[in-house]
Amino acid sequence: MRHETRLTLSYSSPERAHRVERAVSPELDGIDDDRSRTRLGRSGETLTLVVEAADLVALRAGLNTWLSLVSVAEQVGDVC
Repeated sequence: MRHETRLTLSYSSPERAHRVERAVSPELDGIDDDRSRTRLGRSGETLTLVVEAADLVALRAGLNTWLSLVSVAEQVGDVC
């Protein structure tokens, strides 16, 4: 992979970060392909997403996908 973006997301509590992590982590295996892959990690109230891609188009697509998934997880968490 030639391109990489690291997203660091901070939450108000470790529990909230854990909920978002649990919501998006099942997608890791289903979304990765030969052009991009993503790693997910959490430390306390910080969630880290690393998107790696073979080209900039795949990187943009991967970022759009993961940012959308995280956004939905955050919104659902706010409602529940």
